[in-house]
Amino acid sequence: MSDDTREPASDVDAVYGPSPAPAELGEPGAFPFTRGIHRSMYRERLWTMRQYAGFGSASATNERFHFLLSAGQTGLSCAFDLPTQMGYDSDHPRSLGEVGRVGVAISSLDDMRRLLEGLPLESVSTSMTINATAASLLVLYQLVAEERGVSGAQIRGTIQNDILKEYVARGTYIYPPRPSMRLVVDTFAYCAAEVPQWNTISVSGYHIREAGSTAVQELAFTVANAIAYLEAARSAGLEVDHVAPRLSFFFNAHDNLFEEVAKFRAARRLWATIVRDRFGSNEPKSQMMRFHTQTAGSTLTAQQPLTNVARVTLQALSAVLGGTQSLHTNGFDEALGLPTEAAAKLALRTQQIIGYESGVTATVDPLAGSYYVEHLTNEMERAARRYLDDIESRGGAVAATESGFISGEIERAAYDAAVAIERGERVVVGVNKFVEESERPTEVFPHDPDEERRQVERVVEFRSRRDPEQLRVVLDDLDRAARGSANVVYPLRDAHRAGATIGDVADVFRRAWGEY
Repeated sequence: MSDDTREPASDVDAVYGPSPAPAELGEPGAFPFTRGIHRSMYRERLWTMRQYAGFGSASATNERFHFLLSAGQTGLSCAFDLPTQMGYDSDHPRSLGEVGRVGVAISSLDDMRRLLEGLPLESVSTSMTINATAASLLVLYQLVAEERGVSGAQIRGTIQNDILKEYVARGTYIYPPRPSMRLVVDTFAYCAAEVPQWNTISVSGYHIREAGSTAVQELAFTVANAIAYLEAARSAGLEVDHVAPRLSFFFNAHDNLFEEVAKFRAARRLWATIVRDRFGSNEPKSQMMRFHTQTAGSTLTAQQPLTNVARVTLQALSAVLGGTQSLHTNGFDEALGLPTEAAAKLALRTQQIIGYESGVTATVDPLAGSYYVEHLTNEMERAARRYLDDIESRGGAVAATESGFISGEIERAAYDAAVAIERGERVVVGVNKFVEESERPTEVFPHDPDEERRQVERVVEFRSRRDPEQLRVVLDDLDRAARGSANVVYPLRDAHRAGATIGDVADVFRRAWGEY
C-alpha cells in the first residue's frame, strides 16, 4: 500500500450492509476477505500507484523513475528487455536488435547501480517483472542497496518469479519446469532469511489474460499455480506461514467492469479458503490475497488511440472497486510503442483522479450487496473451482502445464475472442465499429539506435575489470550447488558480487539443468 494517508470522509459510513454480514461476505479485513483485506481499505490510505517503466539503458530508465516519482507515483515498477529476461548479456549474439527494446537492459552489477542511482531504496518499494532470472535481479538489487548502507532487512519490493505462467502464456522461460520450480522455492527460502520484507513471487494472471484467456481462466489458472508453489515449498520443508504472507498476485483489469470487480472479490475468497482448508493455516496474513493490477494492454487499439484513455479509466476503476493493493494504468499510446512521458503522466493522473476526485474510495466495498455483483462473484468462484478440480485430477498445475492442457484452454479462448471480433459479435470501438478512414498521426516514443552499441561497450568494459580466477571459483561453486541440493541463491549472490553477469549465471544453470 501507499504511504498516502488520508482523512476519511466524515459524511460517509465506513461500511454499508447488514450486521453481521453473511458468512460468504464477512467483514472487510476479515476471513474470507471478499470485501477487502484491510478493514478501512482506501478511506485512510490509497493503493500504491506503481507505473511500469523500463527502456533502453539503465540511466534512461532511472530518469523515467525520477520523473514518475516527481509526478506523484508512490512505488516503482521495472520492465526488463528480452535478453535480460532470457539470461543473455547485451553483447550476446542472440541479443542483437533486442537490447533495451521492450525494457531496460541489465547485464551486470554496474547496470543495476545506474538503474537505482539516487532512488530512496530505504523507503520506496520496487516491483520487477522478471521470472527466469528473477533471483539474479533480486540479488543485484540487494547488493546495490547494501553498497548504499540499506540492509536486506530494509528493502521492500516484489520479483514476479512466476515461472509456470511463462510456459503457457508469455514465453520467457529458460530451464525445464521442475528445476525452475526448485529455483523459485530456493528464492522463497533465501528471501525469508535475507530480505524478509520482499514479496518472493507475484503469481501472475495478467499474462494469462493477455494471452487470450477468459476472466474465469485467469482466476483459476493463477490460483492453480499459486497452489503449486505452496505445495513445492511445503515439500521442501518450508512452513506455509513462512511463505504465504510474502506471496503476492498480479491480475489484469479488462473492459467488463462488473465482471472484473467480481473476479477480484471471488479471488480473495477462493484463496483464503484454500490456504485455510488445504494448507491448514489459520494465520490471517497467510490467507490474505494481496494483489497488483494492471490495465489490459491487449485491449488498447492503434486505431483512434485516444479512445484508450476511456478504456484505461474504466479498467482502473474496476481494480479500485475490486480492492487492489497497487495499480498500473497503461499509456494511451502503448499499442504504438513504449509510452511517451506525456502519456505516462496522463496514465498516472488517471489513477490520481479516481483516488482523489471520484468518491469511490469513501466507503469500503461500495458495490457489495448488488444482486448482480454478488451473483457474478459466486458464479466466478464456482467456475474457477471446476477448473481447479480438473487441474487437480491431471496431477496439479505443473503436470497440467507440461501436458499442454492449460495452454490449450487459453488458445481456444483466444481463438473464440478473435472470431467474435472478426464477425462483429464483439464490438471494439474504432476497430470494427465507428471506424475512421484517416487519423491524425500520434507521437511515438523515440528509439535511440545507438543505445545498443553503447550498452554492449559497457558490458565489455565491465568484464575487463573482473578477476578471472575469482570468477572461475565462484561459478564452480554455483555449478556444484545447481547439480546438488543446496540453496543456489547464496552462491549466485557470491557470483554476482564477484562480477558474474546475468548471462554467466544463466549459462551455469543451462549446463546443469538444460534448456526447455
